[in-house]
Amino acid sequence: MAVEHFSPAVSASAVSPPYPMARPGYGKRSVPGQPSSSADDFDPLPLRERYVAAFIERLPEGATMSVKALAKQIPLYGQQAVSSALTALSVAGHLRRVRCAVGAGDQVRWVFRTYWSRTAHDNEWWTNHLTPEPAPAPAPAPAPAPAPAPEPAPVPVREPAPQPARDTVPAHTPAYLALAGIGRADARLALSAADCTALEALAERWFARGVDADYLTRALTAGLPARVDSPVGFVRRRLHDKIPPALPTTPTPPPAGIPVRRVMMECTECGTPGHPEALPDGLCHPCRHPEPDTTHTQATPPAEAERDVTQRVAGLRDLLKAP
Repeated sequence: MAVEHFSPAVSASAVSPPYPMARPGYGKRSVPGQPSSSADDFDPLPLRERYVAAFIERLPEGATMSVKALAKQIPLYGQQAVSSALTALSVAGHLRRVRCAVGAGDQVRWVFRTYWSRTAHDNEWWTNHLTPEPAPAPAPAPAPAPAPAPEPAPVPVREPAPQPARDTVPAHTPAYLALAGIGRADARLALSAADCTALEALAERWFARGVDADYLTRALTAGLPARVDSPVGFVRRRLHDKIPPALPTTPTPPPAGIPVRRVMMECTECGTPGHPEALPDGLCHPCRHPEPDTTHTQATPPAEAERDVTQRVAGLRDLLKAP
């Protein structure tokens, strides 16, 4: 009688757990336009880097790319070895770590991604790929055709009513208007029209550094003495002495409805952020050119120092023996 044998089911411990995925928006991002994979894609790399690169290549999109997570899944190497391998893969041109700003308005948040390329690329290619580029503006809608104008009806011609004469006020710059308003904030600094014209260029330097009329007024009127004999001279001196420092200018926000890729690369080894052109090979300057460790160096070897002491003692003994 034939005995039917059943194979035991594979235990849960024998099945490899799925690789952990990063939160939405984070993790691995493969660059587009790559050729088909082949068995010799990573042959130019050393053994360790070739092993880690082949493992990353098999990971799905959005997989977490932290050193700790990779080391848990790669049995041959620990965290230090995996970190060194990622640095070498960055120098070889296979990956870049970046921070991307996603969202709009008050909902902007930074996400961390690792861009991966099976094909190695140079720094110029990575800079062009990661440089922010504005999306094309939508095409304007065609304007509707104008409706035919109705036939004009005959109306009696009337003489225009006489208008009262008005003083025409010429257009002035924000700096001039701010100076003209200082006398209203404090009568001790009331300036004439000629004074405002003479000081306009100095006030424009303040506006060029990002301040507004309220800031300028508060700075010029704060702590005034009880009497100001020459308002124009007093204001000129304060415009010179209290000008605010120049600050980096913020980029002009894009027009509404046009999204912008906002990408900040970070050093693969230490995580320092920077623009792509400032991080060649994906590394900051200290990580690319580490300073030699001099904490354990000694000026004189121990054996040599001991020999010098012995010779000195022998010389002293000879001097004591001399008559």
